[in-house]
Amino acid sequence: MTFNIDFIGKKKYYITLSLLLIAVSLVFFFTKGFNFGVDFTGGIEVSVSVPDENMTVAEVRGLLSAEDANLASARIIKQRPLLEEGTEEESGRFSIIINSNENEEIIRGKMLRALGSEGVTDKNILSISTISGYAAQEIRGYAWIAVVVSMALLLLYITIRFKFSFAVGAILALVHDVVIVLGFYSIFGIEINAPVIASLLTLVGYSLNDTIVVYDRIRENRKKMRGADGIETIVNRSINEVIVRSFNTSFTTFIAVLTLYIFSGEVLQPFAFGMLVGVVVGTYSSLYIASPIVINWLKSSENRKHA
Repeated sequence: MTFNIDFIGKKKYYITLSLLLIAVSLVFFFTKGFNFGVDFTGGIEVSVSVPDENMTVAEVRGLLSAEDANLASARIIKQRPLLEEGTEEESGRFSIIINSNENEEIIRGKMLRALGSEGVTDKNILSISTISGYAAQEIRGYAWIAVVVSMALLLLYITIRFKFSFAVGAILALVHDVVIVLGFYSIFGIEINAPVIASLLTLVGYSLNDTIVVYDRIRENRKKMRGADGIETIVNRSINEVIVRSFNTSFTTFIAVLTLYIFSGEVLQPFAFGMLVGVVVGTYSSLYIASPIVINWLKSSENRKHA
């Protein structure tokens, strides 16, 4: 099935919407900032077992908050039950991640005081590990380097396979996607950690795949319709020919990621959130942003040939 929707005729509206979303994202970047996880800020991770295997994350958070208000923002992950050594009884196991510069002994004392009423003793503190601020900065630096390097390699690849104008259009669309997705992280205060960087890189690959499909169809139609129609008509026809495929792929991916977001634990939810937003934004940019951007480049190229 091929539609006949005038995408190119309404490109100004699509670009205006994208610029508005980017502007809102940038405002939140500089006003609200990001909720960086312990991977990027440094902190302490405590693994603790609680005799009551049915104890919930909310109950643990309540006890920690009562002991120290700063512990209210700790990230608490309930892990699978732990079989107590020498018994057949299972206990609840929690990973508590705290953005704090305090030493391990102080944190241990706070944990014992907060959870002591639930039977937690020193032997229930399974491990305490510290991520230094320097290490966190190094992780964050390498994460952004990974994003930038991937963008540069993609620019080279698309330039070789298509043209430089196509590569610029694809990279601008990818930057558009990453900025808007990060804007949603800032708006909703979703934690940014190492899995989120993986989510952004996955988004880059996913969005680029859709863009390549559209570009490939544009290249085919330029050969078929050479001289018969203007570049706007060719691009518009190409988008209409692949839109069903793009929406079907995006919809099935969205359902899978939505299921992951709903049923996954606290560790994977930031990753799934980025993919949820990214699938929508990436599909939109591939159809409405990447292709219209290259039209003026292609028109200039054709005019130089006919000159």
